[in-house]
Amino acid sequence: MIDHPNESGSRARTVSVSINDARTLRAAYMPFLTNMGLFIPTTKEYAMGDEIFLVLKLIDDEQFALAGTVVWVTPADAQSSRTKGVGIQFKGPEGKRLQERVTMVLGDSDTQHGATHTL
Repeated sequence: MIDHPNESGSRARTVSVSINDARTLRAAYMPFLTNMGLFIPTTKEYAMGDEIFLVLKLIDDEQFALAGTVVWVTPADAQSSRTKGVGIQFKGPEGKRLQERVTMVLGDSDTQHGATHTL
């Protein structure tokens, strides 16, 4: 794991994720957050407010490198057999660029249908 300094001077953990299909992207998508967010399944422990640096490879091999903050934590023993992981809210223009790309990949109607890891 690589650490990157963030604005506060502490180190953000780097997480690399590949999302290879629209169904997985839809399940991870968190459109209700400003600049959107993604749910990332993980066995690692994170707390609300932790800084994350995400390297994301999307369906078409397009890559994004984004700073974000943990705003959602699903523990291992969550109800309804939910997947353990974290929701990351993105910051800055790269978050907006990812949001535009995800909306294009999923289409507006697709974001309303299907199971998600969060809501």
